[in-house]
This record gives sequence, C-alpha cells and structure tokens, in this order.
Amino acid sequence: MNFENEYQNQNLDSMSMNNANTNMGGMNCCCHSEPIYECPEEKVCHRYICYDVPHIKPCNTRIINHHIYRHTFIPCYTCCEENVVENIYGPKCC
Repeated sequence: MNFENEYQNQNLDSMSMNNANTNMGGMNCCCHSEPIYECPEEKVCHRYICYDVPHIKPCNTRIINHHIYRHTFIPCYTCCEENVVENIYGPKCC
C-alpha cells in the first residue's frame, strides 16, 4: 500500500506542475516538444475522361449496271417447193 500512495503522490505532483499531460500507452508524460514535420505524402489518382468525337465520313455507293446481250439463234425451219417441167416429144419426122 505504501507503494501505491507514493505513486499517486508523484502522479499528482507531476500533474500540478504541468497542465498539458498526454497519455501515451498508459503512462503519463509531462514532457513537451515541438511537433516534427515529416515529408509530405502525395497520392496520385489518375482519372481517364473519355469523349466521343463524331466524324462525318461520306460513303458513296455507286451502282454500275452492265447490260449484256447474249444472242441466241433459234432455227426456224421452212420448206420450199420447186416444180420442174420437162417436155418430152416423141421422134419427129422431118
């Protein structure tokens, strides 16, 4: 018990000496120091912004008509008739 009373007395004395106590890991600290400035840390966030850019590209369709005449021959049968006349005379007396 004597140890607890002594510890509490030291604690009260240190609190009365300095009003800016900070509690670090369950221990009371009476010391003050200036803040330590560390190197700045920078985080980089890449953002990609997409844009639709319309381009007008004319496309012409040319239609070329090829007219092809294929000549075919269809036979058309005809008939003709000739009459040949021959005269035959018997022997003549002259």
